[in-house]
Amino acid sequence: MSDQLLEIENLRIALDGNPDQQVVKGLNLSIRPGQTTCLVGESGSGKSLTALATMGLLPKVLQTIEGSIKIKGEEVLTASPGRLRTLRATAMSMIFQEPMTALNPVARVGQQIEEVLEFHSDMSQGARKKRTLEMMEAVHLPDVEKMYRSFPHQLSGGQRQRIMIAMALIMRPQLLIADEPTTALDVTTQAQILSLIRELREQQGTAVLFITHDMGVVSEIADDVTVLKLGEVMETQQVEQLLRHPQTDYTRDLLRSVPSQVPRPPSPAASDEVVLRTEDLCKTYGGTGLIRKGREVRAAQDVNLTLTHGRTLGIVGESGSGKSTVARCIMRLIDPTSGKIMVGDEDIAVMKQSDLKARRKKFQIVFQDPMRSLNPRREIGESIIEGPLNFGVSRAEAMERARDLLELVGLPGSAIDRFPHQFSGGQRQRVAIARALAMDPDILVADEAVSALDVSVQAQVLDLLADLQERFGLGILFITHDLGVAAQICDEVMVMQTGKVIEYGPAGEVLGNPKQDYTKALIAAAPGRHWDFANFRPFSEAPASAATPANQS
Repeated sequence: MSDQLLEIENLRIALDGNPDQQVVKGLNLSIRPGQTTCLVGESGSGKSLTALATMGLLPKVLQTIEGSIKIKGEEVLTASPGRLRTLRATAMSMIFQEPMTALNPVARVGQQIEEVLEFHSDMSQGARKKRTLEMMEAVHLPDVEKMYRSFPHQLSGGQRQRIMIAMALIMRPQLLIADEPTTALDVTTQAQILSLIRELREQQGTAVLFITHDMGVVSEIADDVTVLKLGEVMETQQVEQLLRHPQTDYTRDLLRSVPSQVPRPPSPAASDEVVLRTEDLCKTYGGTGLIRKGREVRAAQDVNLTLTHGRTLGIVGESGSGKSTVARCIMRLIDPTSGKIMVGDEDIAVMKQSDLKARRKKFQIVFQDPMRSLNPRREIGESIIEGPLNFGVSRAEAMERARDLLELVGLPGSAIDRFPHQFSGGQRQRVAIARALAMDPDILVADEAVSALDVSVQAQVLDLLADLQERFGLGILFITHDLGVAAQICDEVMVMQTGKVIEYGPAGEVLGNPKQDYTKALIAAAPGRHWDFANFRPFSEAPASAATPANQS
């Protein structure tokens, strides 16, 4: 008998079973009980397909044409549907990237966890509820009785992910597959989830197959790492060996793409010309009612910031800190409750939308998900020229400018007739940036514009923004929860917590020598903070003259 819990041998997955269209090409992987193996690679590398094949959840359009997947020596690929259902609960389980798409929105979360026990055990209803509450406590959810009765939309992202972990572990499976479970989470919540997975592994001996593109996470949680590119294994190594001695150019490029937490030098395009200023900006929700006054939520309180020509101001903080609220108030996508928003010499906070239209050329926004901000039924050229056409530019001139902008952001001008779905995620974000630049703005607001991108694509987009800033002198307001990204692109950093600004200053000062405990906690929670990925060594081994991030020890 093998001592391996999971054994994958020569796995090949092909589109429609066609050997000429393989998306996973001869993958070999094994995991022992209590071991964590990370499967790393960019989008399209075959990471999630490997996980789905292991769980027996591949879509019909994809077929396994060769190879073997064994869990505790039992072949998964030839198991009957009934046996697969049993294996998914008792031997292996999976946490998906987005819990809101995996949880039933109209069922209470406690009932959804309990449902697993109902189908796969003969426990009584009372025993099932008791076991469910114990598991919810094991994943460190607060007030578990209240949580049990809650619906998914009433929980935070981190709490929903904990519900998914509780559901996955309720039958104590020996293998846990985690598919990008922390990608969209704040650094503090991410650190909690990673700590929880480590704790469960140590207490229950659970083996973990962790799928990610974040090398910082890999450095925190992995025992072994397998790197995939376009379905092929580039290398497999023990984690510290891989971080110190990557064997392939692809792995080296992935590591060099990880944003450093060492703040960048000031932008050469910077000047003292103020392009945006807020004074005591506030946004309050609720507080009104016909009979009884509702609960007030102060999403932003007395926010004062200044953005100058050619500089980048980063706003960082956890979900609910007020970052995006401030950005949307500045863009006047929502109306502030009080305060001033000075764009140039004009206060746009009190302007009517009809008067605001003429000023919108000066400030543009790039959202987190370009697929939601681009019209899927319109060619990208039509999306890019829409703004200029509304301001009287001729169609021929706007189209010529659109082609130039596409080339400026690294896409061929000939792509102007394509639709959004014909581009990758990083390319769509470039299209969104081109659309914003079409208005020749003075201010560009980037709201989590790179948080959902692969690390290498993220690095390309950040380099692009820095290049565009140098060319056009843009003032950039950059919203992010990733301190590495903030260090790479920001000149100043403003830290927000529960709607308040708690720290504000030059990036090197705020990130290198934070004054507030909250800022220190954010920095301490950042995954991979101990590693100088670009130079393949821990910061503790860097030359004494080299800059290191705060709290790296």
